[in-house]
Amino acid sequence: MASRNPAVSPAAGTPVAAPDAPLPAAAWIPANGHVCIVLLTGLGDVVHGLPVVNALRRARPDVRVTWVVEPMPAAILEGHPAIDRIVVFHKKRGLAGLLDLRRRLGAEPFDLAINFNIYFKSVFPTVFAGARTRLGFDRARTRDGVWLFSNERLPPRPRSHTQDMFLEFLDRLGITADPLEWRIGLRPEEREARRRFAARFDRPVAALVPASANPRKDWPADRYIALAERLDRELGLQVVLIGGPGRIETAAARAIVEGARVDVANELGDGVRRLLWLTAASRLVIAPDTGPVHIARALGVPVVGLYGHTNPWRVGPYRACEDLWIDRYNDPGDAPDPSRAEPRYGRMERITVDDVLTKASLALSRDQGRP
Repeated sequence: MASRNPAVSPAAGTPVAAPDAPLPAAAWIPANGHVCIVLLTGLGDVVHGLPVVNALRRARPDVRVTWVVEPMPAAILEGHPAIDRIVVFHKKRGLAGLLDLRRRLGAEPFDLAINFNIYFKSVFPTVFAGARTRLGFDRARTRDGVWLFSNERLPPRPRSHTQDMFLEFLDRLGITADPLEWRIGLRPEEREARRRFAARFDRPVAALVPASANPRKDWPADRYIALAERLDRELGLQVVLIGGPGRIETAAARAIVEGARVDVANELGDGVRRLLWLTAASRLVIAPDTGPVHIARALGVPVVGLYGHTNPWRVGPYRACEDLWIDRYNDPGDAPDPSRAEPRYGRMERITVDDVLTKASLALSRDQGRP
């Protein structure tokens, strides 16, 4: 069935349903218009949203962009050249957070609200923006009735890599996605912090992310111990642990530092911006399915991804490092299928230290120009 796409209503100057091909962005947003991006969390998803706003600003430099985001990933957006205003939604504050969000979004009008999220919490900023046009996912790809709060929707498609699904919004708006750009930059003080960090070591850094928010996605901590020793002794790398300060990450990092018979620097800590410059200082990143993978991808840092519980064709670094993935989610001979989203239990344990060391060696063999 052909999808329905917007045309301009002469009376209102706003999109209405029409069965034509996608129209230029001008059909959706008037001159000097204002777009509200609703992409709340997590960190990887927010990174995936950046190529969309970059393409939007290339096509329509006159348009203002406000991004509504939750506190944790908000810092990755600070100072971004394609974003005019960041509105932080403090969902955990309950009614007070909702009232604050409504007040801040009601301060100026929006022409278009784009909801990239699929859960009910995204309904509040989408509606509070007050835009005449609210664009979101189709019914099958949302939960909790979120599709009901959009008056324009993407055509139904199978689920795919998150980045590809977000790029569908550009297709709907008639905007070219290429070239894909993330444009995550370091501030002067962050570049200096990166320089000082790198100066602590006389060899390249291998950044290990020892845990994610979901323990089922994680690789056993005792294997990181053996890996750290071999990265040090066989590949001449300085092992550094990066990530957040959560209980799971902290426990895994402690076990690695105490168990390894080589120097392992524990750089876990709070703050997305700190994670950003630590990643930028690394020769490669080794991680399970977690947000730092996508930061590394955006910065061009090679990623050895560890996948068993989740599908790398759906959540891996986008169009990069595919030959560095260790894929135990799919069975040998399986064709890539990013629509597969069901978790697969007990498969992270199938990844061996030899598997990871081989991929790390491959990354180093062709990437000699990094710090």
